[in-house]
Parts: sequence; C-alpha cells; structure tokens
Amino acid sequence: MPASLLSPRAAAQILGVSYPTLKQWIYLRKIKSMKTPGGHHRIPQTEIDRLLPKKLERGPVARRRGEFRRISGRNQLVGRVLAVKYDGLLAQVTLAIGEQRITSIITADAAREMRLQPGDRAAALVKSTEVMILLV
Repeated sequence: MPASLLSPRAAAQILGVSYPTLKQWIYLRKIKSMKTPGGHHRIPQTEIDRLLPKKLERGPVARRRGEFRRISGRNQLVGRVLAVKYDGLLAQVTLAIGEQRITSIITADAAREMRLQPGDRAAALVKSTEVMILLV
C-alpha cells in the first residue's frame, strides 16, 4: 500500500472521527476512497488534507487554548497528530497543519506523558532566534 493511502481506521483517527462515521462518509460519498483488489477501502492523503482545518480557530484565547499550558511563545502552529513513532528514548511526532506537515523529535517520556495519539489536536511551538524566508 503506498504511503499516500490510508486505511479507514487510520484516516478516522487522524480526522478525529469514529470508524463508523468515516465508513458512512465513504458510502455517502462525502470522502473519496479507492478499493484494493481485495475490496477494502483506502483513503488518499489528499482527502485527509481536504478535511483538516485550513486555518486557526478565532475567538477568546482561553477558549482556543483550552487545555494547552500557558506559555510565552507566540509561534504556535495548531494541527492534528498524524503519527507518533517511538524509538528508544525518542519519539518522532508528525503534525498536519492545513496542507503542510511538521515533524518534531521529542523524548519518548514526554510523548507518553502527553498520551499523544493520531488524530489528537496539538500545537507545534517554534522557538528560534532566526527565521529564514525562501522564495518558492
């Protein structure tokens, strides 16, 4: 299975909906899917990107940040956890932020303490003394 195709269960976790809900979306054609030769549905990553929020929610800070810890950093990119991979003392966490991806390496203990799971809403905090701009 190519990396750009996800099982319905994995897609449901990323989108933060239940497996039965995602299956109904497939049947109602609210989300496009492909079938494997064995007849199993697979969801293209482009469909996941289409359904993830493209912009930050607006409103009072207390409501937007909900359970986030108070922190002075302002460069917070809010998205959904796509994957958490553990390897020894480290964990690789990948977030989907709109149509973009950002990956961070954190301690495995921190990832376990936060109970990070695909589909969770999370923020990446970018803290740097320099930011470079690249014309694309």
